[in-house]
Amino acid sequence: MKVKVKRLKKGSNIAIISPSNGLASVFPHIYEMGLKNLSEVFGFNMVEYPTSRMLNEDLYNNPKLRADDIQHAFEDERIDGIICTIGGYESVRILEHLDMDIIMNHPKFIMGFSDATTFLSYFNKWGLVTFYGPSVMAGLAQMKNMDQSYEKHLKDMLLKNNKSYIFKPYKQYTNGYKDWSNSEFVGQCEAFYDNESGFEFYLDDEPSEGELWGGCIEVLEFIKGTKYWPDSDFWYNKVLFLETSEEKPSPMAVGYMLRNYGIQGVLNSIKGLLIARPKDYSEEEKAALKNIVMDIMTVEFKVQDIPVVFNMDFGHTDPKLILPLGCVVRIKPKEKCIELIESPFLDS
Repeated sequence: MKVKVKRLKKGSNIAIISPSNGLASVFPHIYEMGLKNLSEVFGFNMVEYPTSRMLNEDLYNNPKLRADDIQHAFEDERIDGIICTIGGYESVRILEHLDMDIIMNHPKFIMGFSDATTFLSYFNKWGLVTFYGPSVMAGLAQMKNMDQSYEKHLKDMLLKNNKSYIFKPYKQYTNGYKDWSNSEFVGQCEAFYDNESGFEFYLDDEPSEGELWGGCIEVLEFIKGTKYWPDSDFWYNKVLFLETSEEKPSPMAVGYMLRNYGIQGVLNSIKGLLIARPKDYSEEEKAALKNIVMDIMTVEFKVQDIPVVFNMDFGHTDPKLILPLGCVVRIKPKEKCIELIESPFLDS
C-alpha cells in the first residue's frame, strides 16, 4: 500500500541526519550554508540530530547509531521532515538496524541522494513515498548560486501539493562545486554548461506511465540479492530511474550493472527508464553510454515498447530535480514531456 506523507510548509521542523559520511565535521562552513539556505529560503527550522556533525570515524564505527537517528526522527512528533547532510558509501550497513514498523507507523518526508539510495529505495519497497533530491551540503548549500528556476522547482516540490507537475530540464548544469576546503568558495559551483539538448527521448514514442523507483546505480548494487531488494512482481508498472556517482563508472561498467536488471526480468517489466546526466563524462563517453544502454535494451533483451530518456537532471549533477519514489509519472515522448500526475503528499 502506498503511504504518502504530510507536505512541508514554512515553520516545518526538519531533522538533519548523517546516515553515511560525516563531512559536516570536515567542512562545517558548507554544512552551515546549507542550513542557512533551508532557513532563509523555505522558512524551515533545523533540528540537528546527534549524527549530523559527528566525525567520519565515529559514524563508520556506529551503523546502529545512524539507524537510531533515522528512527528517532520518524518517532519524534516535533519533526515534520528529514534531510540528509551528504551521501557516502556504506549506509547499507544501517539497514539491518532499522525497525520498519516504527518507520511505517510514523510516516514523514525524507530526502537524500547517492548513498541514501539504500534506505530511500527500501522504505519505498514498504510503500513509503520517499524523495530523491539534494542534500544539505550537496545541492542546498549551493542553491543561491544557481539559476532561479532551481529554487522555484524546490519550492514547487516541497511546499506545494501539486496534483500535476511537469519536470523541465534546466537550461544550464554544472558537474560540481569549488574546493570545499577553501571557505572563500562556500556555496560556489564549478563552471556551468549549456544544456542544449534537454531531456533526450529514445525507443518507443507512445505515452507510458508508472511509479518512480531507483537511485544511484552503484549503490543499488549493494542491495541486489538481499532481502532489501524488491521481488519480481514489484517491477510491473514502475518507471526505473538510474544515475551514476562521482566515482564515474565507465559506460561499460554501467552496462554490466544494467545487464543484471535484464537477467532479473526487470527491463521487460518496467514502463520506462530514466537515465541521469553522468557526472564528468565527456561527450564521447555520453554517446558510448547511450549506445550500450540501447543495445542492452533492444538487442539483448528485446525491449522495444517503453520510452528511454537520457540527460536528465537528477543525482550527481546540479541543479537537481526532486523525484518522489512511489509516485506516478507520465512520459510523453512526442511532446518531450515527463509529468508527475499525482501529489506525493497527503491532501492538505
